[in-house]
Amino acid sequence: MAASTTDTPLPHTMNPTTHTPIAGDTLTPTSIATPDTWDPAMCHALIDELWALRAQMVKAEASHADVLAQVSDSYRTSARNFVHYLTLREEDRRHLQAQLASIGVSSLGRAETHVLANLDKVLGILHQLVGKPWADLSGQEPTGIHRGQTLLAHHAHALLGGTPPNRVVRIMLTLPSEAATDPQQVQQWVNAGMDIARINCAHDGPAEWAAMAAHVRQAAQQAGRPVKVLMDLGGPKLRTGLLPPGPAVLKVRPQRDTFGRVTQPALVGLRPTGSSTSVTNATAHLGVKADWLAGLEVGDSIEFVDARDAHRTLKGVATLPQGALAELDQTAYFVPSTRLTRHRHGKHAPANSRLNDLPRQETRLTLQTGDKLRLVSEAAFAKGDDGTRPDRLSMPEMPCTLPEVFEQVRPGEPIWFDDGRIGGVIRAANAKGMTVEVTHAREGGERLASDKGINLPDSELDLPALTEADLRNLPAVAQLADMVGLSFVQHAADVDLLRQHLRTLNAGHIGIVLKIETRRAFENLPALLLSAMQSPAVGIMIARGDLAVECGFERLAEIQEELLWAAEAAHMPVIWATQVLETLAKTGMPSRAEITDAAMGERAECVMLNKGPHILAAMHTLDNIMQRMQMHQSKKRSLLRALHAWTTPAVATPTVRRQRKHLKLAGRAST
Repeated sequence: MAASTTDTPLPHTMNPTTHTPIAGDTLTPTSIATPDTWDPAMCHALIDELWALRAQMVKAEASHADVLAQVSDSYRTSARNFVHYLTLREEDRRHLQAQLASIGVSSLGRAETHVLANLDKVLGILHQLVGKPWADLSGQEPTGIHRGQTLLAHHAHALLGGTPPNRVVRIMLTLPSEAATDPQQVQQWVNAGMDIARINCAHDGPAEWAAMAAHVRQAAQQAGRPVKVLMDLGGPKLRTGLLPPGPAVLKVRPQRDTFGRVTQPALVGLRPTGSSTSVTNATAHLGVKADWLAGLEVGDSIEFVDARDAHRTLKGVATLPQGALAELDQTAYFVPSTRLTRHRHGKHAPANSRLNDLPRQETRLTLQTGDKLRLVSEAAFAKGDDGTRPDRLSMPEMPCTLPEVFEQVRPGEPIWFDDGRIGGVIRAANAKGMTVEVTHAREGGERLASDKGINLPDSELDLPALTEADLRNLPAVAQLADMVGLSFVQHAADVDLLRQHLRTLNAGHIGIVLKIETRRAFENLPALLLSAMQSPAVGIMIARGDLAVECGFERLAEIQEELLWAAEAAHMPVIWATQVLETLAKTGMPSRAEITDAAMGERAECVMLNKGPHILAAMHTLDNIMQRMQMHQSKKRSLLRALHAWTTPAVATPTVRRQRKHLKLAGRAST
């Protein structure tokens, strides 16, 4: 939280503007002097300091009386505890933590859910050590440890639904556009363990969203368990605009070994023109005339001349309900003018079909360090060179959304594209656009495509939390969703505005998820959470992609920890998001780093996966990780489960042997 990183710096705390270590931050754990034994004098000093801290907490609660009065009844206790936690963390408590730990007393480091109760327990123990009388203060405490954990579980259930049978952390999956037309795929995801379906309202439209939600409800009913639907509003997201598409060409190639020999022919799906249904096992798809496809049989050869005038042949290997499957053992380039000629052994009457539905290639700009790029509005880009922009020929142009930011940025401010893949500095800006010099790019150049995020971490932007598009989409969201994601929230007023619009739509019951993805949102977190608590079902999403760019990659680990702590103190559920098992979902093979990152998700109430061709594998892997980690970790607390791997048969007790047997059976069930 802002107080812990600005008022009293922590070790290695980074300046939020420059992303450099704060000067004067010299206190380290090794510099804190702690005795090996305790004495009454130290205990008396600790008692005095803890009583002063307790008084600060009570005073802070009283000063927030007006805010607490507006909180929903279901969150009243949680809000009081949250205020106490803010007080605990507004000053550096490391010396206090070290001294308490040195005498075997609670260090206050696991008190998020029950701050005042934990403090009182420590005070009571210290009073006993020095022989001072102690009066029970539990009547003044908002919550004890068990009540705090129960409240968190209750709030998570209200927003995210119940926990699955074998794990406590829910799995959320971002639905691709195909979910609107492929209910079988949605059923697969639900069967694999999807607990929440996320629909990104920055893409597709109300008709597609309705189809997606209907498929989720249908699949959940068939699976016999509820599945929630989260719909993310687009928000004031600054993105690159649409570049003109490239030519319609499809490259298909077989797999080859080191010597160039074909090890696996390419499997080409042939489907009727206009169909978006995938042909089973196909790696590429071609749209052909339905009557031509109906006459195709297994064993037919399909000859064609590709875009390079190379003669190629497809061989029909299967007919399926979705179309047909054909093998290709040579690389080929298909274009709309490509003519497929069907031949059948023993017959000499060829049948022809031209291709349809070929995708046009995505246009991308390749940028290198030192290059300059001009950002303009989508409308100006569409007009082309009208003679008013002489620099159009000297530097590439990229359209972008939200051109109103052009007059709000200043030369010298940093700018980042595509989750930090490309970085630059603004050199000039006016109402018509801005000029950017690229300062960070991969060696050899980085490609920038349409619909990629743009971050301006140091710019003071005045943008509404709910855009005109959001307000147009909100009625559909209110009809379809169980919860709504508020993107790029920055101020408590943003939360209030969304809540007001939902009430107008008679949708005040819909859950609200605050997406924490900007530096300003992180700095304003206390006010955001207290405002959100006016609703009975709320949570936060740690959107780590934008956060890393906004706050600096070196600060991300620190920030996500602080967000987890604050949310736990508020008894508010957390969604762990952005690039979880992304490599696995895209390529089928995870990296070691992302496995460890996924395990961190155990400290949240929900983990979000993004779409990808191997998403089922990612879901199974995440499910396995969550089941294993829940036996070792709960939030910040290690559970001290027995480590049976190091117990030898020679020293194993009957109890240990029984535990090992149960563990083995549980492991089989989770793999």
